[in-house]
Amino acid sequence: MAADLAPPIWDFHGGLHIPDHKALSAHRPIMETTLPSRLQLPLQQHIGKPAEPIVKVGDPVLKGQLIARASNYVSANLHAPTSGKVIEIAERPIAHPSGLPAPCIVIEPDGEERWAELPEPIPNWAETDPADLRERLRRTGIVGLGGAVFPTSVKTNVTGRAVDTLIINAAECEPYITCDDRLLREQAEKVFEGARILRHIVGASRILVGIEDNKPEAIASLRNALRGGNDDIEILVIPTKYPSGGEKQLIYLLTGVEVPSQGLPLDVGMVCQNVATAASVADAVLHGQPLISRIVTITGLGVNHPGNLHALIGTPVAELIAQCAGYTSQIHKLIVGGPMMGFSLHSDTVPVTKGSNCFIAATIEEAPDPPPANTCIRCGECVKVCPAHLLPQQLYWYARARDFEQAQDHHLFDCIECGCCAYVCPAHIPLVHYYRFAKTEIWASEREHQKAEHARRRHEFREARIKRLEAERKARLRKKKEALEKKSTGTTSKDLKKAAIEAAMKRVAAKKAAQQGQAAPPPREGDN
Repeated sequence: MAADLAPPIWDFHGGLHIPDHKALSAHRPIMETTLPSRLQLPLQQHIGKPAEPIVKVGDPVLKGQLIARASNYVSANLHAPTSGKVIEIAERPIAHPSGLPAPCIVIEPDGEERWAELPEPIPNWAETDPADLRERLRRTGIVGLGGAVFPTSVKTNVTGRAVDTLIINAAECEPYITCDDRLLREQAEKVFEGARILRHIVGASRILVGIEDNKPEAIASLRNALRGGNDDIEILVIPTKYPSGGEKQLIYLLTGVEVPSQGLPLDVGMVCQNVATAASVADAVLHGQPLISRIVTITGLGVNHPGNLHALIGTPVAELIAQCAGYTSQIHKLIVGGPMMGFSLHSDTVPVTKGSNCFIAATIEEAPDPPPANTCIRCGECVKVCPAHLLPQQLYWYARARDFEQAQDHHLFDCIECGCCAYVCPAHIPLVHYYRFAKTEIWASEREHQKAEHARRRHEFREARIKRLEAERKARLRKKKEALEKKSTGTTSKDLKKAAIEAAMKRVAAKKAAQQGQAAPPPREGDN
């Protein structure tokens, strides 16, 4: 359990103290949702390659059945959230800033909730090889549920690397979002079970749980769940400050250790996981259950009864709003995620995905339309609040000028897109949009470079192969020509050799005869 003398809490540079608006939904217990009329499951609900469908239209499916397989190492399996029938595999609307559709598997539930055969539980996980547990996480489609949706089996693959500390992220620093808060209040034991399993997988010696001090009920629940335990788990309460839930920021708050620029927590011997991810790991290992549902916060003054719902992946947001008594007359826009890092949706027909933690039905007072951007006055306010120690104004100018090399030199990819800089900008410049644009262009350029390099290597290989084949063809023709010439003379190599020997013997005989002729005396008269 936590030590009597708690370690110090550090403080990262910048950040904001902003109204959290969590009281709107935090007091409501998690509510089970009704079965939706349709489930719409995007094939890409994680960082990496999209999953590949292994079902077709018309196929019946069972709850928990694999319907799309991970297509790459960095990918994730997708399972049916309920039993029913596949009625469509096509592009459908999803929650994306572009508003563009994406490939989805659409399931019509049959209402029977019949389960597929699940993997066997692993109650003795502490004696199980970590590689086997990672395979269980891969098989059950577990991804990070704190926003990054990185496949957990990949993130926990620390083979050959020493890990000292497992960080459990319970900060939930974005305003409005309370799904992790409610999870900790109601299921703290499950979170700790998942954390212990994760600690075994990565080989850490201790667990640090970081939680903001604006969640007193969740803190009490964690301490109650840990009471009497003695397994090197510490609960550290940190001041409420955005973005304390950022991975690098939380690690510094709890340990005073800085993750290097463009580095990973693994580089300093740490792994960070969200509390909801830990709970899903417990379900996968102890019960064999795939990731087919999650807790979602529905909040904002634009919905009648804000709350936290346990929803199946693929449920249309409109059905969750309806279960919260629908919209109020003040609804202005619908935001997925928090107000700082989230974005507005074009429609409420989009589905809940593995990474959907919150939908805000916001009024115009809560989410006013941004005023026109003015010219940057270089006031430096953005620099003061940047938690990554960057120069946001310089990054803005480089991104705007498409000088991506300079942007990278100024550590563009250390930007966590928290939105602090845009929040304080007196010129109302959408700074994060410029950073995302620059990152996207750099990634696109890198992909094009890789494609060009791949094409160059293929061309060189083709040219070398053509030369080799031509040389082999000429060699075959030469041998064939020689064989034909020998055949036309009617002699073989054996005949030629015999003829050479006979010719040599004749020359020797002729030479001997010549020598004998010289040695004989001349004939005399009268000789016969």
